[in-house]
Amino acid sequence: MDSKKYFAESELIINPDGSTFHLHIHPSQLADKIILVGDPARVELIAAHFQQRECETTNREFHSVTGTYKGKRITALSTGIGCDNIDIVINELDALANIDFQTRHAHTYLRQLEIVRVGTCGGLQPYTPTGTAICSQISIGLDGLLNFYASRDIVCDLPLEQAFLQHMGWNGHLCTPAPYAVHADEELTQRIAANDMTRGITIAANGFYGPQGRELRIQLADPQQNQKIESFQYNGMHITNYEMESSAVAGLARLLGHKATTVCMVIANRVAQKAETGYRNDILHLINTVLERI
Repeated sequence: MDSKKYFAESELIINPDGSTFHLHIHPSQLADKIILVGDPARVELIAAHFQQRECETTNREFHSVTGTYKGKRITALSTGIGCDNIDIVINELDALANIDFQTRHAHTYLRQLEIVRVGTCGGLQPYTPTGTAICSQISIGLDGLLNFYASRDIVCDLPLEQAFLQHMGWNGHLCTPAPYAVHADEELTQRIAANDMTRGITIAANGFYGPQGRELRIQLADPQQNQKIESFQYNGMHITNYEMESSAVAGLARLLGHKATTVCMVIANRVAQKAETGYRNDILHLINTVLERI
């Protein structure tokens, strides 16, 4: 880690109270184990299990509680929706862990974080009906976020990216994202998924409607998008689900030296065209599982 690099005020914005610009978290308030959720209200579902609560912060869609669960210090944090918010969250979490806010220089050591995103998703296979828990072993990001960072090729699965683009038949005139494919941390994925979660490739879309093949009043550029995604295979793996954050979580974590994975509960199966909005109990069970295994 380059401890000599100075992070200017315009690049790392620190609030007058010494907290990060968006998250409003102080360095001392951050745990090494972090559970990310999209919905700010879902943070309380996690924090309700804490035997001790240290602190709580709220700013915009970013709500955090740090506390202790069975002797494990954990920070629960909401991100809102989308990989653009994940860019804010992961970078500010890393800054809290690895930059001295007084000197604005990086620490000489790496403080490695364990990050698990818990969310909801859409199933893309007949074997991923509503209620299925899916751990994203690999994520394909359609958001383009990681392409703005040097060394993205080092952490990405380049053959998978090429195979996916070729299978989709996308070109400069049709559906022009530059997908990136990144693996979640192997050890953390094994620990969280264990033997009772489905694993597969996840598409992290840059929108909920068109980018996930939903057509309302605007015609899709590629009406066959979902059928092609569902039929894609790579080294015996299929694309199991759509969500909107896993690629950025895994990719940025890898670039920064952290461990990360994503687990989601299927609340809509796109193949069967079925959805379940009363999924609270399933999410509660998934949260309990992650708390035990993180």
